[in-house]
Amino acid sequence: MGDTPSADKPLTDRLLRSWTRCRRRAWLDRHGDQGKRIYTAHRTLQLDDQQRSFVALLPHKPGHGLAACERGEAGVVGLRLRGRTEEGQSIEAHPALLQRQPGRSRWGDYLYRPVLARQGRRLTREHRLQLALSARLLAGVQQAPVTDGLALSGAGRYLEKDKVSLGENLQRQLDEALRRLAIDLERTDPPPLASDRRKCSLCSWRGVCNAEARRVGHLSEVSGIGAKRREMLLELGIDGLNALADADPERLAEQLQQFGDQHGAVAAPLVAQARAQRNGQAEALTDSAALPELINAPGVLLYDIESDPDARDDFLHGFVCLPRDSDGRWDPQRATYHPLLMLQEQGEARCWKRIKRFLKRYEGWPVLHYGETESLALRKMAKRQGVSDVERHALRCRLVDVHARVRSHWRLPLNSYGLKTVADWLGFGWSQAGVDGARALLWWRQWRGTGPRDRGHDQALRWIFAYNRDDGLATWTVAAWMLAEDNRSQARVGGSQKALGRQMETSTPLFPACNVSASSA
Repeated sequence: MGDTPSADKPLTDRLLRSWTRCRRRAWLDRHGDQGKRIYTAHRTLQLDDQQRSFVALLPHKPGHGLAACERGEAGVVGLRLRGRTEEGQSIEAHPALLQRQPGRSRWGDYLYRPVLARQGRRLTREHRLQLALSARLLAGVQQAPVTDGLALSGAGRYLEKDKVSLGENLQRQLDEALRRLAIDLERTDPPPLASDRRKCSLCSWRGVCNAEARRVGHLSEVSGIGAKRREMLLELGIDGLNALADADPERLAEQLQQFGDQHGAVAAPLVAQARAQRNGQAEALTDSAALPELINAPGVLLYDIESDPDARDDFLHGFVCLPRDSDGRWDPQRATYHPLLMLQEQGEARCWKRIKRFLKRYEGWPVLHYGETESLALRKMAKRQGVSDVERHALRCRLVDVHARVRSHWRLPLNSYGLKTVADWLGFGWSQAGVDGARALLWWRQWRGTGPRDRGHDQALRWIFAYNRDDGLATWTVAAWMLAEDNRSQARVGGSQKALGRQMETSTPLFPACNVSASSA
């Protein structure tokens, strides 16, 4: 932790931001082993959004530092603000941008207010506290009160400006937050793991916290348990994965019903999931085939979309084409990758025509994807383009959600049923280490630039294509495992592949409304 006592180290706006998101994260920012941090593209994307928002807000490039304030620049960056709390604790802020406003300050007939760029659709406590801290320290520097701040968002589509009042109530909240932050940073051990760890994937400390969660058998490690269910289980005396695995499902169901009848129904699945993870064994949930659409299919298309959600731009529709061998086997080595890059300036009608033409070329091939994103995006596009109800029904029936089939047919010994977790468990390896959707989005923005005349290097596109292709192949890894398990199951009961086909013809289909043959699809 160094030689400087913690009391002499300032409480910064960065520490406050981390603490608002997760108490443990702030402690690790101050005291953790920096060598264990994992790069995440999320912060870089935030900075990219911030830059675009500030460019849209200001007519000219902002000035830098205190000298720019003295000159009365319309925007100022690079100013470090310092002060102390009433208790004498040093505090520090580095506002991303200051905007000149009418008023009276030490510099003349103007003053400044803090500006930040936010992601998401709403202002959060994090945003308000950041603005409040900058405003408090700025008021002392410019010798004029700061009554409001500005939060920007949506530079990819249109710039939204939210004026944020920085009144006394918010200042009291800031005082309390700084007090509690200081207490947490004085701890010799980090605060406990967050109750809801769904956002941990965006944190650079996720490796450290994931290891701790596995070590202690944290309830959040059990797939299906979020913050609210964890609180219920803790109240019932179930404090970890092993305790849940040892619980009596019927008794637990009775106990959970005190929180609402709907909670009793999840007891048995949660206990079974905890046991699967503790024992490290997968469990079949049904005897029916997981992917009956593939029994007679001549091939499959593996479909994955890459998107820029802030710009509402599905910029890449990637397809991996996997034909079936003449002997009925599937050989991934024969798979070919077909990226359909969709530029917004081309218009959606042209994009839809390209996708429709591609799907027509492989008519009769099921389209496998992982999660509902691809299905929803494609069907909504078809509807916007005026596709008939009959054609949209055929498209819906052709789309097969591998994630949904895994969840309905298997209980896996994993804390997540996400593609990367499941495919990694099955031995699949991505060709580019440490890449995720956020990194792909960053590459896309770097390539896209500000328009057709400002494109980046094509290597960024090649990286995106490789990542997208790997996601398609990972989807096939999961599908192939389920096919193999179906075949082994049939072999154990003396069946054959033909018997499996006859069974599927005579049994109730998994999705009756969409149980169409390959030729009619």
